Amino acid sequence: MRSLAIFLAALTVCAAQDSGFKTRPASHPPAQTSATIQDLSRMLPTKGLQHSGIVMDHVFGISKLPGGTVGNYESGGKKYRIFIIDARANQDAAFLLLDAKSALTNPEYLASFGGYFGQNGLEPVFVFAKQRYLAGIGGLPRDQADPLARTLASKLQ
Repeated sequence: MRSLAIFLAALTVCAAQDSGFKTRPASHPPAQTSATIQDLSRMLPTKGLQHSGIVMDHVFGISKLPGGTVGNYESGGKKYRIFIIDARANQDAAFLLLDAKSALTNPEYLASFGGYFGQNGLEPVFVFAKQRYLAGIGGLPRDQADPLARTLASKLQ
């Protein structure tokens, strides 16, 4: 009987130490590894694409964003970048959009698109969520980023 009581006490202590409840704020998802970040280059527009690849963390240098696929473009004498992050769920993409918005200076909500346009340092950025993806265009003014964002959104299915 005494050994049963000791066993139950030890089991209770072990269960309390490893309860499995390790919370993490929604705005800071677990760090991704190269195995969890898919190369979504196939979803990037091909016109003007110079190079694409995976960024392991902090897409566009935004500390609140995880890793994703980034394409570097040059077209009409302008250089710009496009990113796509697979957030795995629509709700997670929406939360990442809010994180991206909070990192932008003077973010402007674009009601017709459901995204934001603002400054990330010296770079203009247009960011939006589409289904389970967060995507953005950096380096172009709003009027030039908007049609590219619409083209990109059509590929995010």
